[in-house]
Amino acid sequence: MTQSGGPATSDALRALWNDFFAERGHTRVNSASLIPTHPSAPMFTNSGMMQFVPYFLDEEPVPYDPPRAVSVQKCVRAGGKHNDLDAIGRSPRHLSFFEMLGNFSFGDYFKSEAITWAWEFLTGTLGLDGERMWATVHTSDTEAEEIWRDAVGLPGERIQRLDEDNFWEMGPTGPCGPSSEVFWDYGPELGPDGGPANPEAEHRFVEIWNLVFTQYFRGPDGALSDLSARNVDTGAGLERILAVLAGSPSLYASDVLTALLEQAQAVTGVRLGSGELSDIGLRLLADHTRTATFLVSDGVVPSNEDRGYVLRRIIRRAVRFAYMLDVSGAVMEPMVRACVSAMGSAYPQLVAGEDHVVDLIGREEQQFRSTLQRGSVLLDAELEGLDQGSSLDGQVAFVLHDTYGFPLEVTREMAELRGASVDIEGFEAAMAAQRERSRAAGGPSGVATDETAERARSVLAEHGPTEFVGREVDRAEATVLAVGDGEVYLDRTPFYAESGGQVGDTGTIHTPTGRARVIDTVEPLAGLHLHRIRLEEGTLEVGQSASAAIDAARRAAIRRNHTATHLLHWALREVLGDHVRQQGSLVGPDRLRFDFSHHAAVTDEEMARIEDLANDEVLTAAPVEHFETSMDEASSLGAIAFFGEKYGEVVRVLRAGEHSIELCGGTHVSSLGQIGLVKVVSEGSIGSNVRRIEAVTGLGSLELLRSREARISELGETLGVPPEDLLGGLEKRLGELESLRSEVRALRKELAGSQSGALAESAVQGRVVARVEADRREDVRELALAVRDANGVEAVVLGASPGGKGVALVAAVTAESGLDASELIADAAKLVGGGGGRAKDLAMAGGKLPERLDEALEDVRSKLGIL
Repeated sequence: MTQSGGPATSDALRALWNDFFAERGHTRVNSASLIPTHPSAPMFTNSGMMQFVPYFLDEEPVPYDPPRAVSVQKCVRAGGKHNDLDAIGRSPRHLSFFEMLGNFSFGDYFKSEAITWAWEFLTGTLGLDGERMWATVHTSDTEAEEIWRDAVGLPGERIQRLDEDNFWEMGPTGPCGPSSEVFWDYGPELGPDGGPANPEAEHRFVEIWNLVFTQYFRGPDGALSDLSARNVDTGAGLERILAVLAGSPSLYASDVLTALLEQAQAVTGVRLGSGELSDIGLRLLADHTRTATFLVSDGVVPSNEDRGYVLRRIIRRAVRFAYMLDVSGAVMEPMVRACVSAMGSAYPQLVAGEDHVVDLIGREEQQFRSTLQRGSVLLDAELEGLDQGSSLDGQVAFVLHDTYGFPLEVTREMAELRGASVDIEGFEAAMAAQRERSRAAGGPSGVATDETAERARSVLAEHGPTEFVGREVDRAEATVLAVGDGEVYLDRTPFYAESGGQVGDTGTIHTPTGRARVIDTVEPLAGLHLHRIRLEEGTLEVGQSASAAIDAARRAAIRRNHTATHLLHWALREVLGDHVRQQGSLVGPDRLRFDFSHHAAVTDEEMARIEDLANDEVLTAAPVEHFETSMDEASSLGAIAFFGEKYGEVVRVLRAGEHSIELCGGTHVSSLGQIGLVKVVSEGSIGSNVRRIEAVTGLGSLELLRSREARISELGETLGVPPEDLLGGLEKRLGELESLRSEVRALRKELAGSQSGALAESAVQGRVVARVEADRREDVRELALAVRDANGVEAVVLGASPGGKGVALVAAVTAESGLDASELIADAAKLVGGGGGRAKDLAMAGGKLPERLDEALEDVRSKLGIL
């Protein structure tokens, strides 16, 4: 039963919201991806206004007429500044995934309409009791207070003025303005009176809608000035309103979360209300399932970096809590399918990609469960030994993270549930040491700084974007707009600026007074092309006419590789499945590189099929169409858009033959036949669930084949056989080599036998300690075993410096000796600067200080009492 006859379901509330504002001139806008694209954006989309930032900042024209929009935006707050993860499960008021209902005005209506429509929707459309609502305004916003009091009729005692809580700012400088928030009073059972201004009453008075009025600009000096166009950005929490309609202060009273809680109880066998810890686990499982499902659906894959790490942490946290509830089997598949069932009607992409999402999250759960039990035993044992309020060793937290896959946050949470903390400094020190080791192994690296930003902003402000004519011509006449240290801006250019994985063009720029070699072309700001140059003659001056020409042969090779990238993407999806999605690319003149999501190595058979499909398309010589259209039209054509990419209302569509149709702003061939042979040269993993292929086309494929033919000929000459008999010749040589190795092994064994007799005769009280000569560590081991097996010997320790490099120590003892081989050489190994194994009957140790070998053996003799 709802609070006042309003909608009881998420689907119904979304429909009412969209219909209400569409009737008032708003354009319906679909939810954007959870992966935001604006440079100022956080890790995940966390508010409804995120996709509209370019309009609020006046970076792009508003595409709606009138300039109003309404949306229901999926949001995640997990990681970075906006991070609610630690409160999930513990609080019924926090979620990591939620839906934000929003209505927006871009220089159109302002406070009066925003406030009165909010009141009309809540009290009229939803039928909520106006007597239980309060409003807050900024201390300076008399206008908003008067609208609430005079136009809406809200009593003055239920309108409160607040300061920082009711002033929104995008950053230290930029657009900002006051806000007004609507609160619902859950009644005296949940806290004292006093309205939202009372900090002791936060559980009683809950915000359900925030209305932001962007009317000022804060300058570098902190001063506020009026904006020429005033905007409205509002956000109402879908789950919060559903909770109000259900008469519950818990967000888990909303229909979707209720369904997920029921599924969580079914898969764990634990009922809500059984205990505090189990209630936390059930709520967390419900919430984290939804977050993980949507993140994977939007293209995030579990990894150890950035968004992938947050996703991995969310999945593993859910699995860890299920394990704490004594669930030994997999839980995520039924949870994910329940989420898709509950939300698939609102988000059809969940249904389309359900199997992929289930598979990816299921494999992440399986991977974590392989170490979960052992890691949990270690963690539980360490926590059991701690006093209340004490700290878990940071090194233990590091081992759990590095060896068992426990995110630090999960370990810290588990510790907090036991009344302990984690030595974060110790953990970070261990992580820093590991990074230093990796850095030492990988060599130095550096990050270039952008020194052209100010000039770029000035050129763009004065002249506007560069006219790109390089799709039609290789050469163009232009005017020099600006010249800097190694850089030139033109009003129009045939040079493609690096974007979308395609490298920038190179070529030449000539003016009446100089000539420059263009070594790269980049886009420092959207729509602005910067030509990086090396001056070859004279000077280039602002205002001159210029002749700009690209390296046409290089561009042709890039076009072949770029169009081939799209064919390979289509072929990968055909062979491996629709879960394959682009994760990155690099298209150059010599080869192409394509990163894609997939959970396993591509087999030889699969790769052959992928190559065949791509080349079959090339042989059709089908035309390639590259055209501009609206985003809606592109979607209706079935064009694939990539999550994480920024697309405007007008997009470029590439139709490469009969099957491949994708959004792409790069340069391409006009016919598939121009690509030539497509040959994949490598495939491998570059991270968890991400694979990479590299390929060549056209003349690159010919060069590859010639290179391989030359190497085959060289091998044939080395083996003394013609190329067609290469395999037989190689097998013959390998057989001869194995025969020689067998002879060497027999000779070494014979030598060890002869040496072992002499060493055994030198035994003192059945114990032998000696320095020997050997070429390999294995020879020392074989000799030690031969000596130990001689009559009358119960323990032997041998030391050598194989090849004069490093140290090899071997200890071998009989079962009857009562000795421990590892203990015999433990101190000796330290003396030679190394360490080794811990087996009791046979132990081997290495070291890097051969000059201390004799000293180490004397230490062993002392232990055995045979000095």
